[in-house]
Amino acid sequence: MKTQVGIIGAGPAGLMLALLLHREGIDCVVLEARDREYVQERVRAGLLEQNTVDLLRDLDVAERLDREGLEHNGIYLRYNGHNHYVDMAGLTGRHVTIYGQQEVVKDVTQALLDRGVPVLFEVSDVALHDIETDHPRITYVYGGQTTELTCDAIAGCDGFHGVSRATIGEHLTEYDYIYEFGWLGILAEARPATDELIYAWHADGFALYTMRSQEISRMYLQVDTDDDIANWPDDRIWSELGTRLGDVNEGPIFDKGITPMRSFVAEPMQHGRLFLAGDSAHIVPPTGAKGLNLAVNDVRLLAPALTGLIRDGNAERARGYTAAALRRVWRAQDFSNYMTQMLHELASGPFQRRLQLARLEYVAHSEAAARSLAENYVGLPAEPEF
Repeated sequence: MKTQVGIIGAGPAGLMLALLLHREGIDCVVLEARDREYVQERVRAGLLEQNTVDLLRDLDVAERLDREGLEHNGIYLRYNGHNHYVDMAGLTGRHVTIYGQQEVVKDVTQALLDRGVPVLFEVSDVALHDIETDHPRITYVYGGQTTELTCDAIAGCDGFHGVSRATIGEHLTEYDYIYEFGWLGILAEARPATDELIYAWHADGFALYTMRSQEISRMYLQVDTDDDIANWPDDRIWSELGTRLGDVNEGPIFDKGITPMRSFVAEPMQHGRLFLAGDSAHIVPPTGAKGLNLAVNDVRLLAPALTGLIRDGNAERARGYTAAALRRVWRAQDFSNYMTQMLHELASGPFQRRLQLARLEYVAHSEAAARSLAENYVGLPAEPEF
């Protein structure tokens, strides 16, 4: 089999890249290890920057998002028992939209299939070959048959544990930071008790109040990274959420789990004809809500780079892909770390807590500080491609 771009992974990065390439007339095939139901139902991020929403609309896949997404204009920072509003729309002229990552995946997957782009689920034994040549190959097993796919380029969008980054590991420098805490997240059938997200500093640890719809609340608690979810029956979760967040609406919890937190960047994001995008190249802690949005920005840059390389025979954008993508990646890493360090219990004593409160007070009472937080949170305007 032959195609122009082989895409490994049917998460937001791989699917959006396929849609962008299809629009430019570039043939591609998407290969995914998991089954379609798993990919479309796994709970992940739920906050879209305006850049991401604008791109989904531009690709004509935002009909359901426009109908069901919740447009938000700011956030509350909560400390010492009081909420302080940061008017992000007023400060930046931009807003964010609450719409689950799994919903984006559903919409884009269906659009690709409707447009005739192959998306193959339950693919196994994926291996990459000849990536330093002009015709790299992917071998894999699909439907019990071993297949070889010859490409002009390969996009590795298969996440942190995927095969793509491992294939070129010896050519990469990896920057990794592991946080000493994690997030216990829940989904509950409970109408949100807030009109905007609440980011809460508390002596017992961070908490976040968000939502997925007008009927479903999504909430998080800071916990030890090695804690066991069995230690958190529903009554304890609701009690701790009330302590850290104030008033919450309770309801049946239908999903809960503990997620570790880390920061990670691999450089460069390419070698030969293999290009990395999304979680295969970088991970951010969720405090800044940047993971999905960074993946979308990667492929916004990668699609024209591959189009120029394959259709036009111009490798300039392809050579510049890493430098272009990493500008926003490291900006997002810095912002995500800033939010994490400001809001979480760091086990470093009362001096650090007083510094955190001073920072929160500064954001609450300084327009300049609030504007800096706001423009990073809603997402800086999309830069020129290169």
